[in-house]
Amino acid sequence: MLDIKFIRDNPQKVQEAAKSKRIDANVDEVLAVDATYRELQTTVQKLQEEANRFTKGITGKPTDEQIAQGRKIKEELQEKEEQVKKYKEELHALLGQLPNLPKDDVKIGKDESENEVIKTFKTPTKFPFTPKDHLELGESLGIIDMTRAAKVSGARFYYLKGDGVLLEFALLQFALELLIKEGFTPVLPPVLIKKETMQGLGYMENGGEEDMFHLRDNDLILVGTAEQSLVPMHKDELLNKKDLPLRYVGYSSSFRREAGSYGKDTRGILRVHQFNKVEMVSYVAEGEDDREHEFLLSIEEKFFQALDIPYQVVKMCTGDLGFPAARKYDIEAWMPGQNKYREVTSVSTVTDFQSRRLNIKYRDPGVPGVIGGGVIPVPSSNKFVQILNGTAFAMSRTPIAILENYQQEDGSVVVPEVLRKYIGKDRFVPH
Repeated sequence: MLDIKFIRDNPQKVQEAAKSKRIDANVDEVLAVDATYRELQTTVQKLQEEANRFTKGITGKPTDEQIAQGRKIKEELQEKEEQVKKYKEELHALLGQLPNLPKDDVKIGKDESENEVIKTFKTPTKFPFTPKDHLELGESLGIIDMTRAAKVSGARFYYLKGDGVLLEFALLQFALELLIKEGFTPVLPPVLIKKETMQGLGYMENGGEEDMFHLRDNDLILVGTAEQSLVPMHKDELLNKKDLPLRYVGYSSSFRREAGSYGKDTRGILRVHQFNKVEMVSYVAEGEDDREHEFLLSIEEKFFQALDIPYQVVKMCTGDLGFPAARKYDIEAWMPGQNKYREVTSVSTVTDFQSRRLNIKYRDPGVPGVIGGGVIPVPSSNKFVQILNGTAFAMSRTPIAILENYQQEDGSVVVPEVLRKYIGKDRFVPH
């Protein structure tokens, strides 16, 4: 959520930012409701002062006239307080419809066609034979079974078996080993969260709810990534600045309806309703999110460089940014079976957008200043944390990149060297 004071001072900037994200927003309406809300608050304050003066001015038994006047003030005060509550709720709802502002360095663009490739690693793999896609490889290796999953659960589900399971847990162990050394705390989070929590994250606006599995009898939503239950873990809490940055790595199943993707990526496990994912979340102090963003991106690059998989880093333009994101990078790995780069990770800063909605703050003790040789203490203040999230490994897409880039002409797949100590073999062979 944006700071209302910032909106008052920068209405045009907020309006243009929403437009650049392809979101229909009405900043004038927000400001009109805000003005009425503040005016009513002033009226209520004056009525409360009047009521206090009136009460103090009564000595002895009140007269009928005083009783009538006191009742009139009370009724008027109650009416205005109800109006304040109404406009407060309306203002909160309108603020919730405004997206986060893109960072100044983010390119203004209409859609993904205007995203920028800012870095590449390795030349895409070339084979002396026609490469197979991951589904053909996975079926011949006996590790991916979509046919039986369709019988049990329907389209866009899959069984992962045998060496496929070993591969997934090798990636998990590899990720945890590196991230724990970098100061991340591992977490196994819940995969069901309250609807109000998801609304606080800012993922339900702008059509986002259509992609979620909602258990309506319980008013709970299945998470689309561990981040969605990690970020609100500190909802309504006051953290200490000395504990920042606070970093978590979560591992959980992720659930997505894939609304709007009918007929798109229907083959294989690139786009499925359920998959597991290793996700990073950072809480940092005000002004530290740019540096943390680059740090999280560097970790994602370390993973794919260690796997020795060709990739490119893509910086999203405004039209391809999510509702809460201020800046976002994707890593797209080369997929020989599709002869193209495909997204395997993303990393975003949402600044203080989610922490305002979830009320996550930290206490800043301030820095003493020196004036005329004397130390003047600066009082502490409470500030909203800045939050970032990034993928370590999506356990559907990363195995695709491994299978397709490490395939051999005989149908076997070489295990990346960095994963062999976890798997105990150097090759997967067809059954």
